[in-house]
Parts: sequence; structure tokens; C-alpha cells
Amino acid sequence: MQPLLEGRGLVKHFGQVQALRGADFTVFPAEVVALIGDNGAGKSTLTKVLAGTEQPDEGEIRFEGRPVTLERPTVAQDLGIETVYQDLALAPDLDGAANLFLGRELLRRGLAGRLGALDKAEMRRRAIEAFARLGVELQDIDAPIGTLSGGQRQSVAIARAVAWADKVVFMDEPTAALGVLQRGRVLDVIRRVRDNGIAIVLISHNMPEVLSVADRVEVLRLGRRVATLTTTDTTVENLVGAMTGALDNAETTP
Repeated sequence: MQPLLEGRGLVKHFGQVQALRGADFTVFPAEVVALIGDNGAGKSTLTKVLAGTEQPDEGEIRFEGRPVTLERPTVAQDLGIETVYQDLALAPDLDGAANLFLGRELLRRGLAGRLGALDKAEMRRRAIEAFARLGVELQDIDAPIGTLSGGQRQSVAIARAVAWADKVVFMDEPTAALGVLQRGRVLDVIRRVRDNGIAIVLISHNMPEVLSVADRVEVLRLGRRVATLTTTDTTVENLVGAMTGALDNAETTP
């Protein structure tokens, strides 16, 4: 199977600090691949490079088999790549539908639209469909996001990304600071996203969670990919060993 998105030999410096030292990365269509590594391994930098937020100093990015230059996030978004960051970037005073269309609002037809009037009814209808498709349950879709639970806010952020991405969604620690029940619901949403044919890149420090939801795991250490593991054939001990260097020769061909 041809990879959907690849990073080959990516190098990134920030002054004297070398965050990526020839990092490789691969994600295939309709899979959940976890990206793990200790603090400082280069996970965040690699994610930003592949999402168009940062530019690599060296290396190549390939999308659906062809080289691409992601000079800004909007270029990645045009390819169907979206990112859900830890801070979610939600507007707490707006409801779920308004957040789903934040920055991409629909205008009414005719003169009203030309004058800037929003089509709130259509955005609300589409939002209800989007949430239902992913199993996101909101007791009141018209309630401000700031009044929702942490798990519900995370689910809205994921639904917003999926509404605009049809290829890849990067998720940075999507269950951080959530309770057990809320984590389970967010993981269910991630599985539904994958089942809808969209690839998920999951950045996480929670190893049992990684094994429960991911199909594969790519491990970074000191700015390089050092292991690619299939979750059905690995354990938490193997993941930790790959991260720390205790497990050598773990690299496989994706």
C-alpha cells in the first residue's frame, strides 16, 4: 500500500538546537498511527513540519507519493490535513456549530450573504450531522463550548478537524487531563474517524491508551525515528524500551 503522508530525512534546527536529525515518518490511509517519544524527542516539531506550521531545513515530505512543500498550514489544509492541538483553539463563548465553522462560516444566499449575514441554520444542521456521524453527544448543541466537559470540548475539536480534513488528522495529546470515562469517549471518536477512512496521527504519552487505539506506533528518540511497531505484536515494555534505547534494532519497514 502506498503511504498517504511521508517525511524522509527531515532536519530542523532552532538556533543551536537540532530538534530533528534526519527524522522519518509514515502514515497510511485509514489507520491510527501513534507517534511517541520522550520529552525532547522531536514529536511536536515533526508534527508541526508535517502540518505546515514549521519548515524543515532538510529532507522531503511526500503526499500520496509525490513531493510537496507545505510552506504554511493552509497548504496542508488544502490537501486534507488538519491538526487538533492541546489547547483546542476553541471559542468558549460560542456554541458547537459556531466553533465547527470558526473561520469558515457559511453566508446566507443572495443580498443578505453579500452583506455578511451568516447562515446559522445551515451551519447548525451540518454540525448536528457531523457530531452524529462521530458519535459526539452534546446535551445542548446551542450551549457555549465553555460550559461543556473537557471530553465534550475535545470531541468538538476533533469533529471540527474531521469536518474539513478528508485525509489526515494530527491529534496532540487528545486525552490529556481527562477522566477515565471522558478518555474512553474520545478514543471512541478517534476510532470512528478512522472507520470513516481518515488517517489519525496520535501523539501521546499514555502507552496503554496507545496500544488500545493505534494500529501502529512510530517511536522518536533524539530527533530520529528509531522504531516502527505493530500494536498487536508489542507491549508497553517494548514501547518504553524503544523510547529509552533499551530495545535496539526495533526499526521495521512500514
